[in-house]
Amino acid sequence: MTEPALDPGTRRMLWRFAPMIYGPTLLFGLAEGALLPLLPVVAADLGADVAQAALIVSVIVVARLIGNLPAGWLVARIGERRTMAIAGCLALAGGVGVLLAPGVGVLAVASFLIGLCASAFGLARHAFMTTRVPLRYRARALSVLGGSFRLGMFAGPFIAAALLAWSGSTDAAVWFFLAMLVALVVLVLVGSDPEEELEAEGMLPSHSALRQAQAPADGARGRESAGVFRTMWRNRAVLVRMGLPAASLSGLRQARVYLLPLWGVSLGLDAEAIALIVGLTGALEFALFYSSGQIMDRWGRLWACVPSMVLMGGAFVGLAFTHDLDGSTAWFVAGAIVVGVGNGLSSGILMTLGADVAPAADPAPFLGSWRTLTDAGAAATPLLIAGVTAVLSLPIATAIVGALGLLGAVGFAVYVPRYVPHAEHDR
Repeated sequence: MTEPALDPGTRRMLWRFAPMIYGPTLLFGLAEGALLPLLPVVAADLGADVAQAALIVSVIVVARLIGNLPAGWLVARIGERRTMAIAGCLALAGGVGVLLAPGVGVLAVASFLIGLCASAFGLARHAFMTTRVPLRYRARALSVLGGSFRLGMFAGPFIAAALLAWSGSTDAAVWFFLAMLVALVVLVLVGSDPEEELEAEGMLPSHSALRQAQAPADGARGRESAGVFRTMWRNRAVLVRMGLPAASLSGLRQARVYLLPLWGVSLGLDAEAIALIVGLTGALEFALFYSSGQIMDRWGRLWACVPSMVLMGGAFVGLAFTHDLDGSTAWFVAGAIVVGVGNGLSSGILMTLGADVAPAADPAPFLGSWRTLTDAGAAATPLLIAGVTAVLSLPIATAIVGALGLLGAVGFAVYVPRYVPHAEHDR
């Protein structure tokens, strides 16, 4: 069956966003993936102890969290393309700061700037896709966006390792970070707007044309935007009811990064075995990223977000009871695989749901609040794991994280049908 004249094929639609969105996202992922694992090494070379080196990494997480609201304000006033370009240029300055830092203080400031720019770049591309992707393709387009970033973050550390082996210095990885950002800024500035191409060919679906007519132009956003805090207040009900389950999903994802290696260490596994198991989950996540978008676009958002959270939350809860069993390592591998499958099926979910519930005419201020909630879930989870483990035990911390994920699945099951109804004509 052929596609209607106003309904371009999925592959062609997604290809429209490669030069402007997917390419820069992949480059940003490669840049971050190459630099972030080496920041503790750079800090140690500058005389930092272990605690200070860990603080350098946490600075980026904090900067991402607090940068969402200012980024929403900026996008609403100067537009997505300019925000992405400015964020790329400022991240370049942060990279230069890492390269030339004379001490840990300057390194912390440079890392904070990189985190702020990552937040602004992420929100700008999210708002860009929200206003330009036809609803029929939204989940697939955003799952590819998530997959592009995951690919970069997955490949970046390997590139950094190769550069280190070749040069013997962390400076090579920093130069790679800078080169990727230069390419990113060029793509953002010269890439054609997919909306303009579709308009020229008369291929914009009617609902996208309507959304375009409702949305103010980039130049007018500064005058017409309701503002971040006013938008937050107007949409407080959906932010609380949908944002808290979304924060729990973000927390589950972050728990995968922290809990799985900690669990392996607690079982007495060596570093190679832990890396292999965690790498397996990463491969599963990347292999399944597009499936999430297909499921959401064809059958609705619930069919991706609830199963992914049940898989991850259930795996963590189940894993908590296996620590002292005879086959604890086998259970660990099985649990890690289930977590990887669940996380793979969650690719693009948070961006898609945020785009679905954002005001069509001016999504950026709302998305700033939405991303702040989801980033808060990710930032709070390591603190929760560390605190509960210190006071009680790692299995109890694992069970609590899993239980919170299952509660989040219930929240999605209750509120997604209320706020994101998907009738047949929307699909």
